[in-house]
Amino acid sequence: MNLADRDPALRPLLDALMPADDRARLETVLDDLGELAGTELDALAATADRNPPTLRQFAADGTRVDEVEYHPAYRRMSEIAFETFGLAAMSHRSGVFGWPTRTPHLVKYAVSYLFVQSEFGLACPVSMTDSAARVLRLFDPESFADEIDALSSTDMDTLATGAMFMTEKQAGTDIGQTETVATDHGDHWTLTGHKWFCSNVSADVILTLAQVPGQGTGTRGVGMFMVPKFRPDGTRNTFRIERLKDKLGTRSMASGEVSLESAYARPVGDLTRGFLQMAEMLNVSRLSNAMRASALMRRAVRESIDHTRQRVVFGRTLFDQPLMRATLLPLMLDAEASLGLVLEASERLDAADAGDERAAALIRILTPLAKHTVCKRARTVTGEAMEIRGGNGYIEDWVNPRLVRDAHLGSIWEGSSNVIALDVLRCMRKEQGHQVVTGTYLDRLAALDEPAVKPMADDLTLRFRALQARGDALLAADADSQQVGIAAYVDDLCHTVVATLLLEQAQREIVVGLGHRKLLLAHTALHRIVAGRLVETPALTALEQIADGGEVAADLARAAYDAIPSTTEVSTRA
Repeated sequence: MNLADRDPALRPLLDALMPADDRARLETVLDDLGELAGTELDALAATADRNPPTLRQFAADGTRVDEVEYHPAYRRMSEIAFETFGLAAMSHRSGVFGWPTRTPHLVKYAVSYLFVQSEFGLACPVSMTDSAARVLRLFDPESFADEIDALSSTDMDTLATGAMFMTEKQAGTDIGQTETVATDHGDHWTLTGHKWFCSNVSADVILTLAQVPGQGTGTRGVGMFMVPKFRPDGTRNTFRIERLKDKLGTRSMASGEVSLESAYARPVGDLTRGFLQMAEMLNVSRLSNAMRASALMRRAVRESIDHTRQRVVFGRTLFDQPLMRATLLPLMLDAEASLGLVLEASERLDAADAGDERAAALIRILTPLAKHTVCKRARTVTGEAMEIRGGNGYIEDWVNPRLVRDAHLGSIWEGSSNVIALDVLRCMRKEQGHQVVTGTYLDRLAALDEPAVKPMADDLTLRFRALQARGDALLAADADSQQVGIAAYVDDLCHTVVATLLLEQAQREIVVGLGHRKLLLAHTALHRIVAGRLVETPALTALEQIADGGEVAADLARAAYDAIPSTTEVSTRA
């Protein structure tokens, strides 16, 4: 199956967000990767998952080699990702897909979204390679021109993959506790320490943090360094891969523990700003996490739709049975809404990179909002999809177990949900981030003028104003109360943003003659915000159109709005 063709949301969103010439250029890529992801790549991913990498620490003569050996399926997937589609290169060099310039982040995340629906594990090295090139290009492009060129290569013979080794036994979230020490030797530095969780452990270019003597304590005391796999003289660098991690998910990709033993290193940028530079890599990786979670949801939903349409129980397909329709609807809503949020964030990242200060302020908080909420929802959606398939969903012959295992990692990589929520709180304290978000989308709601969308636009306007006041009240509370309240606030703010994006998309689709399907989804999203669950919604009668992208009548979309419970009704039901 072609995964691009089976996705009712992807192409319409790209039509809305991209210039016509760029959109036309992308179409062949979507078609090619969509077909590959649904066939060869899917089979390769299943094989690589069953045959994880192994660590060969010593050669036959006893020489320490620390080589990670990958199954041929993983190597073929790497060719598809890095070489055929240039997933790590497209943001850094022109010519990928024949693009006359570097491709926008929007394109990168849209294409990667298709890839991840079949293979999640390799997406980590791809993202780390892309992010490492970005950090080096932003903070020290002249010193690391060769590394940037290798990281952005589309030739497997010259490609260098990247990684970010930050976590230590005592220093995961609290980077200020980093114990790895840097020593200055004049023309280079050496690093000594132990990194506890290193994904893409076989990387050629490693970015890491280490304490710089005399620089201070806490995060101010750490600098960023590049640790290559090989020293300039061609000898292997002095770090050891102690073991590979036996992980719940991402089994195709190697994560391990690394001991740095006076390892050769070069400083990156301003050593006094090491953590701030690494934060750039973290933020881009967090957006990639949200994209990957969205992709897992779409694949899980697609599997559930196909299964319930062919499974006949008591004379009716599961898809046609009311309780199953009520189970499927919120999953479909989550999959479609999350993609809209990811593509919105990627488009705003493009604007920020182009110098738009308001976009930069927005992406600073929109990224953790998306990471927090989308990754959590992916765990629920993939779990529900497993249950929908029944006993087969629990069997490794099917894709569902892998989707569930991989989905749990999204809420852990680059900061667990609590860490991300606290990052949003910091952004609110320092930059009034909640005001940035609410102000941005209040302006955009005010610009909606299609009569069919106005009632919901008015409702969302009131909700954003309430969220503004609630955010201010949260900041006025004591520190403990702020922490207790921030996670729920993040989710509520994110859900309101998502509903706004659905409504914007609804106006566009109405104007260009695509009907009221997206408006039906927007009204359904508001229904869930108000009621906390989806009950007695007319959207259940249009599940075929929601699943496949069919046209929805205006009257049905309006009926879905009229069915939203009032505050009194919700209180009574609760």
